[in-house]
Amino acid sequence: MISVKEALEIILNEIKPLAAESVDILSAMGRVSYEDVYAGRPNPPWDNSAMDGYALRAEDVSAAGPDSPVTLKVIYDLPAGAVPKGAVGAGEAVRIMTGAPVPDGATAVVMVEYTNIPSNTPTLPSPVKGKEKRKGSSGSVNILQKARPGENIRRGGEDFKAGDLVIKKGSLIRPAEVCMLATIGTPEIKVYKRPTIAVISTGDELVDINEEPGPGKIINSNGYAICSLVAEAGAVYRQLGIARDTKEALRERLEAGIKADCIITSGGVSVGDYDFVKDVLKDMGSDMRFWKVALKPGKPLAFGVIKGRPAFGLPGNPISSMVAFEQFVRPALLKMAGRDDIFRAAIAARLTKDVKIKPGRMTFLRAELAMETAGQGYHVSPLDAQGSGVISTMVRANAFIIVPEDAAGFKAGETVKCQPFDTSILQNRKTCY
Repeated sequence: MISVKEALEIILNEIKPLAAESVDILSAMGRVSYEDVYAGRPNPPWDNSAMDGYALRAEDVSAAGPDSPVTLKVIYDLPAGAVPKGAVGAGEAVRIMTGAPVPDGATAVVMVEYTNIPSNTPTLPSPVKGKEKRKGSSGSVNILQKARPGENIRRGGEDFKAGDLVIKKGSLIRPAEVCMLATIGTPEIKVYKRPTIAVISTGDELVDINEEPGPGKIINSNGYAICSLVAEAGAVYRQLGIARDTKEALRERLEAGIKADCIITSGGVSVGDYDFVKDVLKDMGSDMRFWKVALKPGKPLAFGVIKGRPAFGLPGNPISSMVAFEQFVRPALLKMAGRDDIFRAAIAARLTKDVKIKPGRMTFLRAELAMETAGQGYHVSPLDAQGSGVISTMVRANAFIIVPEDAAGFKAGETVKCQPFDTSILQNRKTCY
């Protein structure tokens, strides 16, 4: 029996990132960039207005104020999407909309809130078809506030310039990266392929979800749990169903799973007379690295390589299987998908009650992790009934309390290390701030 740390090292040494594929940028969400991405154009592409207002020369309004307005001639209207009709000269202004290019000669934009239209300015038709008539499209405008050079102007290339590295290889593609790719006019990106995972359940006692379990039978919940864990990790599952407790049936399923990038079986890895997974894997030429890990729950855990594919043999008990997946399979799948951040973050929390553990194995206790009332730190409550078949506690839990293999437990009030597996822990449903 090896330690959790040793098992992880063995597994991750065998796992290699997959090859690349090109996908459209919306399909890239949640994937990992296989390439450095460089901008082919600057952003903004040219100087543009950050506000609706008037583009003018800052020196012309250096003495402007609420009680001493400066009147400028409005030479034309410039909506977003249009191009300037001419330069701004002394004593002139252009009525400009947010995003429109700043005309030559203009050194600042004064927000429309700090202007007014002289009472003798006529109402003129808007130059934009379909818009209502309005004042200030031409004629004159009173400026009620002085402007600094560059005020309310977004400079061309101030975000990034042509040739700048905007997304690094290995970056997770989030909505921000999708926005960046769209901004630089890149409709596709190379990303690491999603791992395809063959999921096989073993056991004569299992029936599928749409069958009524007879005497001595149980529903194959493990198969569905593992598929959902695979999907949550960003991989693609292939549910290959139930392999009965014969070497022939198991071999048939494993052969079907060889086409996938990774194989996961559940059940059949302990020491029972009908636990054939070990034997069949050996017969198929697999190179098995270990069979047991000092993990609770989840000691009967196998890992090896079969015809070049990593293969995990998870325990048959549902909770043992889910814990083992979280600690070993999930990091492996994330690494296959090109991720560097493959482990769950650990959070320190105040323990609400005593915990007693038999030393010898690293233990993962199902628990409820919550933010302290004042919002400063976390507290964690271990759940009762920690048996490896008690699914209801896994439903209630949102984190594991990690107990090192040499620890006999903790006292209430101590700070312990927790591993959240439910991101809703970071959400406060009652208040925003």
